[in-house]
Amino acid sequence: MNAQSKEKGFTIIEVVLVLAIAGLIFLMVFIALPALQRNQRDTQRRNDVGRVQTALASYSSANRGAVPTTPAAWTSFNTQFLAVGGDSFIDPAGAVGSATTYEFTPRPATTAVGAFSSDAGVGLTQNRMFYTNNAICNPADSTLAQTAGSRKVAIRIALEGGGTYCVNN
Repeated sequence: MNAQSKEKGFTIIEVVLVLAIAGLIFLMVFIALPALQRNQRDTQRRNDVGRVQTALASYSSANRGAVPTTPAAWTSFNTQFLAVGGDSFIDPAGAVGSATTYEFTPRPATTAVGAFSSDAGVGLTQNRMFYTNNAICNPADSTLAQTAGSRKVAIRIALEGGGTYCVNN
């Protein structure tokens, strides 16, 4: 009688197949991860703009309904209402080891009408928030419209995934 010995183990085809499947899964994660991180940073930027909106309401309450109108007033607003108690107000895409704080850049109402990308002379970066007094956002396309209300402020920021985000006080 011939006795056949059955060795237990995997064949080379099974091992290659498992490695190929693992490689495909790794590749999908590797491709999708940057997009997920970018979306997460954009969500944080939207939350930060909302935080500015809330701080602006607090500033308005403390100043008889007025909003900051000069760069000095906006600097005071930043230190007294946004960065209170040593809190930081940092862009989520800051370089590792160094903090990139948001810049508040004024856009006068006379030049702010139109698309965000047409703001000439100022780089379109995510760590720059544009504020425009006497203006409101157009929700359809993130453009600005002038308004007669002196207590209106539009705040805009560029998103890493493309486009802009704009809110009113």
